[in-house]
Amino acid sequence: MSTITVDKVNTIKTLNNIAESGLRIFNKEQYTIDNDSQNPDAIVVRSANMHSIEFNNELKAIARAGAGVNNIPVDQCTETGIVVFNTPGANANAVKELVLTSLIAASRNLFDGVAWAKTLGAEGEKIPKLVEEGKKNFVGKEIRGKTLGVIGLGAIGALVANDALDLDMDVIGFDPFISVDTAWNLSRNVHRAMSIEELFAKSDYITVHVPLTADTKGMFNEETFKIMKEDVYILNFSRGGLVNEKDIAVALESGKVGKYISDFPNEDVLKMKNAVPIPHLGASTEESEENCAVMAARQVKEFLETGNIKNSVNFPNVSLPYTGKRRVAAFHKNVPNMVGQITSAISNYNLNIADMINSSRGDYAYTMIDIDNKVDNDVIPSLEEKIKQIEGIIGVRLI
Repeated sequence: MSTITVDKVNTIKTLNNIAESGLRIFNKEQYTIDNDSQNPDAIVVRSANMHSIEFNNELKAIARAGAGVNNIPVDQCTETGIVVFNTPGANANAVKELVLTSLIAASRNLFDGVAWAKTLGAEGEKIPKLVEEGKKNFVGKEIRGKTLGVIGLGAIGALVANDALDLDMDVIGFDPFISVDTAWNLSRNVHRAMSIEELFAKSDYITVHVPLTADTKGMFNEETFKIMKEDVYILNFSRGGLVNEKDIAVALESGKVGKYISDFPNEDVLKMKNAVPIPHLGASTEESEENCAVMAARQVKEFLETGNIKNSVNFPNVSLPYTGKRRVAAFHKNVPNMVGQITSAISNYNLNIADMINSSRGDYAYTMIDIDNKVDNDVIPSLEEKIKQIEGIIGVRLI
């Protein structure tokens, strides 16, 4: 059960190289960066595997400088009141550019052609003639007028869809959970597929931008390949597990799938006919790494200083304007009468409530309460302990 010592200097630990522009968000008066700390208040991470790490009692937040959180034990964090943040949209432009680059390059057989051209280095004056003779082996096709199916119309998918329209492609999208913000940003010329099967059947190219879950794992498989057009190109810049690799190897061999462009190469992918393995470069730009680091740091800083939560993957997003009043921030089970019990505990100390907010996400909830009175420092430990004793509380701190 985590608490925070009021007015302390918070320790931030990083598990990967985090862009300096992000670390500068943590001012030296309130924060120290200590990558050897065994008791950090927050961790900022990129791809380091955290599943075997034992978390200390002081840890309050983990921020993933990126979108996916498969490297973080989210369920364990939730049960102990550790907020897990990600940075959706911070790397969207970088991924979008690589998706479209790969789409065009694969269609024009650019990767194979370049690799072949490099083998001619010892041919000297023969090279121009060999190039003219050999280029017929790399005849490609144009993407103009072809149909691109975009699965998942979040930050990345929407950008891909809009820019593909500017390349004169026909674009069809499928996302049953599209947000209002994304809908506003999506071109009205993107056709809506009423089912994923419709998208599979109509698309010449398919790009996928959804998280890996129990429902999406292996969504590209023998059965779904049967629905698709012959020679369909599949682009996967989301997660390798979305594709059943045994099934797509067969589909590539038969020509049902013309090319598989994957940002997640492994031994199996590298052996596949007509697979284009990209070494996980989707978000690997200087700009993307900086954007993710800055966004992650700002979210952690905001949470530690005010209790406000934005872009959490395990607790509800909650925001209450911070006016400097003493604030109670409590994580608890989403069960009846929790808020009543917390406010009752506060009133036992003759403290008035100035403002409050409560929100839930699944089995868990988060409550913030601003106290109108001045709260003496010697009261804080007692009040914290009183709230901790409420059945269903999993973490509390006074800010």
